[in-house]
Amino acid sequence: MKIFSAHQIYEADKSTIQKEQIKSHELMERAAAQLFEWMHSRLRGTKVSIKLFCGIGNNGGDGMVLARKLYEHDYSIKVYVVNYSDKRSEDFLLNLERLKEAGVWPDFINEESDLPELLPNDIIVDAVFGIGLNRAPDQWVGNLIKHINDSRAFTLSVDVPSGLPVDRGPWNPSFVINASYVLSFQVPKLVFFLPETGVYVNQWEILDIGLDQEYMANTETDFELIGRPEVLPMYRPRLKFSHKGTYGHSVIVGGSYGKIGAVQLAANACLSVGSGLVTAFIPKCGYNSLQTAIPEVMVLTGSRERNISDIDIPFKPSVVGIGVGIGQEDDTVSAFGNFLKRMDSPMVIDADGLNILSQNPEMLKDVPKLSVLTPHPKELERLIGGWDSDFEKLEKAKAFAAQYNLVLVIKGAHTITLYNGKGYVNTTGNPGMATAGSGDVLTGMITGLLAQGYSSVEAAIFGVYLHGLAGDLGVSSNGYEALKASMIIHNIGNAYSELFRQPEIEQKDNAH
Repeated sequence: MKIFSAHQIYEADKSTIQKEQIKSHELMERAAAQLFEWMHSRLRGTKVSIKLFCGIGNNGGDGMVLARKLYEHDYSIKVYVVNYSDKRSEDFLLNLERLKEAGVWPDFINEESDLPELLPNDIIVDAVFGIGLNRAPDQWVGNLIKHINDSRAFTLSVDVPSGLPVDRGPWNPSFVINASYVLSFQVPKLVFFLPETGVYVNQWEILDIGLDQEYMANTETDFELIGRPEVLPMYRPRLKFSHKGTYGHSVIVGGSYGKIGAVQLAANACLSVGSGLVTAFIPKCGYNSLQTAIPEVMVLTGSRERNISDIDIPFKPSVVGIGVGIGQEDDTVSAFGNFLKRMDSPMVIDADGLNILSQNPEMLKDVPKLSVLTPHPKELERLIGGWDSDFEKLEKAKAFAAQYNLVLVIKGAHTITLYNGKGYVNTTGNPGMATAGSGDVLTGMITGLLAQGYSSVEAAIFGVYLHGLAGDLGVSSNGYEALKASMIIHNIGNAYSELFRQPEIEQKDNAH
């Protein structure tokens, strides 16, 4: 699913209006009808107080239409107009008059107005600011937003939480609605998925308002939301007359004294995702434990007991995953740099492999093109430098990936894969995966997919999705706190199976 910018959404509106020969207020009526149906299907027959806060632009116009429809169906409503400017959109004015004609006269809230009483069992509809917000809310409007947040009432935001711009971080984090639920028109917004801005969105759902499908299909976007429909076409089924050599020979290079478990996790995940053969290259101290823990994995060792000081693989592997648990001893750093110079096919680099690169940036030129780097936020900061906002982070990360022709996987709540100026935002995963070894598992999974012939971008996108889905399945039986990285591996097979179970997966992809 494409993630459109604010400008592209406005263009989609314009294209729809022109092609269908309708007025903008008719499109607004259509959008508000979807809002009403969503609420009505859940509230029908209940006695609840609904308080609508409407701005004076088109988002407020949506709120006005919604208020009229709620009133016409006998809901108890109170409408407030947040009068933050002398300018009003034509569609807002039109629907304000229609609301009055229906018998509802809103209260206007100005800078001098007292804050309205809000109760925890109210339902608040937030339609103050939409995607066109281009400056910080005034102090008094911010105080109103904080008052709504402090009410503890269920707050439903129209399209986007008010105070949250869609193409940058908030000007004032206190002046953003903390939405219980967001009903987003036609497409999700990138801000729903970034750490800095996603905190304002508890759950979200898409409402199809019938925007021009030709425009939507033919317009390129900088970001795409990755769900089941996007990853299923990537899947490569096994061939009847295949053998283990058909699916590649992966090598996991890593480990040091006390950190052999990282290699065990990565190698096990690599096998479980489908690599035909897996060899681990480790220091001597891990030989017995790894051979015992995973009998399916072959083991090579370097010359040192406690850390890797040389990397000598006596065959040409399909792919190498390197860095998990490897440490940063001087001879390990030297061995890593020399190994990079000998490699000419894409690798997967994680953990201390990334830290070695950040401390020795001259090595970056030797990283094979189309390699996959999988940093968590701190590792990313060491690679690209600091940032002032998540949007700046993404721009710097895109530039880094382009400079070295790499696939960059930024791990987090919605892991984002970047390549060739485009970002792919993942939809699977959960807080239980914030646990030791989870990243090692992802490294092994992406390595195993590369070994099977997936492209670097496919392996990263599909691997991240499958990793998160396995984590979701693990949480369903273990809970967040008890989830361990080994449980993610245990559920990789179940995640593959889940890809082909349609109803519940499709439902999850549509409501978040």
